[in-house]
Amino acid sequence: MASKNPGFSQPVGSTRTLESTADGSVVKRSVLPGGLRVITEHVPASRSATVGLWVGVGSRDEQPNVAGAAHYLEHLLFKGTRNRDAKQIAEEVDAVGGEFNAFTAKEHTCYYAQVLDSDLPLAVDLVTDVVFEALCADSDVDTERSVVLEEIAMRDDDPEDLLHETFVSAILGEHPLGRPVLGTEESITGMAPAALRGFYRRRYRLPRMVLAVAGNIDHTQVLRLVRKALRDRLSGSDTPVPPRRGRARIVTNRKLALHTDDTEQAHVMLGMRALSRHDERRYTLSVLNAALGGGMSSRLFQEVRERRGLAYQVYSSVASYADTGHLAVYAGCQPDRLGEVAGVLREVLDQVARDGLTDAEVARAKGQLRGGLVLGLEDTASRMSRIGKQELNYGDYLGVEGTVARIDAVTAEDVRALASVLLRRPGGVSAAAVVGPYAHDDDLPDDLHEVIAS
Repeated sequence: MASKNPGFSQPVGSTRTLESTADGSVVKRSVLPGGLRVITEHVPASRSATVGLWVGVGSRDEQPNVAGAAHYLEHLLFKGTRNRDAKQIAEEVDAVGGEFNAFTAKEHTCYYAQVLDSDLPLAVDLVTDVVFEALCADSDVDTERSVVLEEIAMRDDDPEDLLHETFVSAILGEHPLGRPVLGTEESITGMAPAALRGFYRRRYRLPRMVLAVAGNIDHTQVLRLVRKALRDRLSGSDTPVPPRRGRARIVTNRKLALHTDDTEQAHVMLGMRALSRHDERRYTLSVLNAALGGGMSSRLFQEVRERRGLAYQVYSSVASYADTGHLAVYAGCQPDRLGEVAGVLREVLDQVARDGLTDAEVARAKGQLRGGLVLGLEDTASRMSRIGKQELNYGDYLGVEGTVARIDAVTAEDVRALASVLLRRPGGVSAAAVVGPYAHDDDLPDDLHEVIAS
């Protein structure tokens, strides 16, 4: 079931208080002309401020001929603007002891700066300058091409990162969500400066953006700084709407993907399609994931590592997108134990699909989620990320107490019902990926083939 998006319907020029807590924290949202949404969280006890400009553009928005453009562009924007060159950008951040960085994901890109609260004007100016005034010069495109290719090489040198990309490609197929965020050597090598500049002009539009700020800041001051930085860009009457994307059309044939690598360990990931981020059962999925493989007391850790000693690292993970998602389990083991490990992973998934989790496991998982959520509030960067992603993804705000209440409301029966849907045969494991010293699929153990065929 899709959640409503009340934030997208807030009138342009208005400001709303979304939450005011007893400790003095206040969350406000304004919608500026042109469609930019500004959301802030005032944290009175903090001495820092984190500014993040979220753009609803990621690797799923790319055409095949520009695969990796969103991430490539993220690099390129730091190379210089109409007001600063790359060295000036670095010097101004270092001069105040701040951090200025960015990251690109499947469905969004974020540019953020963390500084002392007194340096908030600099942070807003730097972030907006880089995002809106970048030159994207041909020479800089060539320079950053080498840097991005090095980053791809680094990913390929990390078996676990490489495994994740191989698994996502296997389970999501040829859909843009299945492609690596970094792109490929071929797509990056062949990408022309004009293609990147075109991607920048078409995709970086105010209605797709959220400016999130958290720390010892004042909402009115943030608005004043944003208006000063953007000036004429804040014109027009564009309505803030989420980016249009077609629903994921993904082939669901079961797949076993192998990436041959001369590693000391075999790395395996098994998984299945799961929930979109708009599905109301996402809190139940979070509890299921935490209990299944989210910590040392989890079912997978106890069974694979503690009881049988088959792997040093074992865990589960969830990814949720606008219209689909996946749940995966991972283990790294000796190559001659891969078949046994795959069998145990499948056995654990079958048990949870059939019997669910115990009340004690569900209670521990909910406690783990609550603790992680609250401890994350100690950092203004985490607070900024939380309010920015909520606004970008949902156009809504749900406070910590509300989120904890959603987690607490999950029951063992809820988890059992969801597990029976996601993990049951034949709808269970729908894709697997392996990175290790195997030359061909036929070299993989029969037990692993049986997991996929079952």
